[in-house]
Amino acid sequence: MNKALHSQAAKSAPVDWRKKMSNNVAYGLLIYTALQIFVTMHELQERSASILPVFVLVVLVAAIIPMFRHFERRWEHLTDDQAHDPAYAAAFKRDQIKVWVLAGVLPFLITGGFKVLSALF
Repeated sequence: MNKALHSQAAKSAPVDWRKKMSNNVAYGLLIYTALQIFVTMHELQERSASILPVFVLVVLVAAIIPMFRHFERRWEHLTDDQAHDPAYAAAFKRDQIKVWVLAGVLPFLITGGFKVLSALF
């Protein structure tokens, strides 16, 4: 019975687009950073035995934060009424997809760029 009430309350609770986007951005940054560590760092460490790969990782993570923050900033200025308005669902989904595509694809594009540059030089 208590479980049914909790489930019903969760279904009727209004969505807060600000909080949902903030969560997506935070998790997207975690995924991006993890992929940078495992994909890009692996490639860089094969080519360099110095501390340079760690410095490059810090720069790559720091450089992406403003881009992710842009998505969050767009949603944090909503009023309380707007933050719970179902009419924002499509716009939220668009931004959510952009965040996750950036988080999942960008580390591989960066690694590909490093491979191309290293092949040229």
